[in-house]
Amino acid sequence: MSDREAQDFEPPSDEELAAEVERFRSLLELEKGKVLRNAQRTLTEDMTLDQDDLPDEMDLATADYNQSLAFRLRGRERLLLTKIESALERLESGEYFWCTICGSFIGVKRLEARPVTTLCIRCKEKQERQERAFAG
Repeated sequence: MSDREAQDFEPPSDEELAAEVERFRSLLELEKGKVLRNAQRTLTEDMTLDQDDLPDEMDLATADYNQSLAFRLRGRERLLLTKIESALERLESGEYFWCTICGSFIGVKRLEARPVTTLCIRCKEKQERQERAFAG
């Protein structure tokens, strides 16, 4: 591990951490706004299928598939919104930068890549290895 990589795993000073809290709060609030706007847009779109507007079975099947996809996307948005709200709560409680499994500092670069994560890279990799072992 290079010095630069090692620095990403060391907790910043209190002053640096306070600045990071504000930066990540802004980032999470921005992402939350995007999710809410997108959810509002899909809610305002007509989600009903009117068979009079669909001349044949292929059109109906395509429209049904598109509606199913829209509902799945809304489910994903709901899950992401829950994760964002949880991350904001962890920011407020002071737990955001710390792995929920081992208690280690979650690197800033990892949080930048995945702001809703709750695991450090080591615990996430271990979790993925276990999932692959059970799936295989």
